Amino acid sequence: MATLNFSGSLSKSDPQNNPVLIVGQPRDLGKLTFENVKVKLEPRVDAETFKMAVTDLTNTCSLWLNNATVAALPSKCSRHNTPSRCHSLSKIVKSCLVGGSEFIVLVCERKDVLASACAIARTLPLYSAKSKSSSPDRVITVEVILVGENGILNDTLAESDIKCLSAASESVRLSAKIVDMPCAEMNTDDFITEIRKVAKDLNIIPEIIQGKELDQKQFGGIYGVGKAAEHPPALVVLSHKPAGATKTIAWVGKGIVFDTGGLCIKSKTGMCGMKRDCGGAAGILGAFWAAVKLGFKQNLHALFCLAENAVGPTACRPDDVLYMYSGKTVEINNTDAEGRLVLGDGVAYANLDLKADVIVDMATLTGAQGVATGRYHGGILTNNEDMELACVRAGQLSGDLVHPVPYCPELHFNEFSSTIADMKNSVADRSNAQVSCAGLFIGSHIGFDYPGIWLHIDMAAPAYINDRATGYGVALLNSVFGSYSENPLLNLTAPDLLQTMDCNNGNSPKKMKT
Repeated sequence: MATLNFSGSLSKSDPQNNPVLIVGQPRDLGKLTFENVKVKLEPRVDAETFKMAVTDLTNTCSLWLNNATVAALPSKCSRHNTPSRCHSLSKIVKSCLVGGSEFIVLVCERKDVLASACAIARTLPLYSAKSKSSSPDRVITVEVILVGENGILNDTLAESDIKCLSAASESVRLSAKIVDMPCAEMNTDDFITEIRKVAKDLNIIPEIIQGKELDQKQFGGIYGVGKAAEHPPALVVLSHKPAGATKTIAWVGKGIVFDTGGLCIKSKTGMCGMKRDCGGAAGILGAFWAAVKLGFKQNLHALFCLAENAVGPTACRPDDVLYMYSGKTVEINNTDAEGRLVLGDGVAYANLDLKADVIVDMATLTGAQGVATGRYHGGILTNNEDMELACVRAGQLSGDLVHPVPYCPELHFNEFSSTIADMKNSVADRSNAQVSCAGLFIGSHIGFDYPGIWLHIDMAAPAYINDRATGYGVALLNSVFGSYSENPLLNLTAPDLLQTMDCNNGNSPKKMKT
């Protein structure tokens, strides 16, 4: 098990005992002198060797065996990428970690620190079921050198910055652990246990509606999806209500702990990896923990829509009609389109009971998302133009990239037309903007006349890389809403547009047309 620490200054260490990786963009590494880093390299590496290594460096260069390495991030960065190059950073760190306790010297601009810290956290997963661990207990210490246009900066990370990096990285690893764990170890009850741990740490009492009570309270979506499983479905709510708050934000996460596809069962290969279908709820749990720890100044609710989409005698059938919490009815024509059902109940509760000004739902919702926006960019759908722009910017600043898909209910929502209910749960034409349609199904349970701001994040593809979870969403949500935090580093990564956004004007012609 690896412990991850952060520091704003360099400590003295010998590469023979504690391997070190010095990493940054070429332009930033070029601003380093040997004097800046000699405490990490002497007596194994001298000034001349270091200077030769960083001059025109474009890749990775070993300075002393495998125990002292300097690595350059890509110099090119397109407009839809993150300036931090954090995806490349993860690959470099993963390939250069030697084992045991070691150091990473991160050379970067202040605005890239958060994304870089989360990228490093992704390389150190918490869950392993190997009988003999190849990674014994060790400490990875990230020491940060801040650079500016004119060279190395005199200022270092403040205590509040270290607190932010620690909370964010710990939250990323928590979220990734939940997603990595198989359903036998992370069923709905186990997920609730993880939520309780976070709630206890934050001194919050969770609200839990589970099993038959869901049916009694008309949460037909969550109950219908999860009623056939051994462990009952649940809606869990964590609420942070600080004094002086003027806005209410709700984050709603899809927590399908395993998805067989239900009676419309998946193929034997298509079912592998479906433990990851709780990635939205896991990301929101981590994001909520970090946001509250770092001083979120507005009302913040985290809603977890938990269910196992199992096959059994009581499983929801095609042709069944579910009665949703919104009051709308849904004719089931595909039991494998279950995520939108649980989220429909979740966002309706956020609207009707919590009176949220801003509702965000996040989910591993569609395989089409990976086709539409790719492996690295989540797809976003929103009724608010300012939120769309703010979210794209926050993705670039946080490293959790996103890209918009069309918001056009009048052209897409008729794909769910039903002759006996308000809607079906799966589209008639799978080639017509599936990512948008799936999101619109969720939004319909708030209502397309909702006066606040609604944001849907489909992160099915970026939730994992190479069979390992990424903890996607933790950095993104904390960046999108960073202006509502007391933490200066989150304020820095907050997009400017959100600070001027009027949550009570989300229905203006500029921001939403239906």
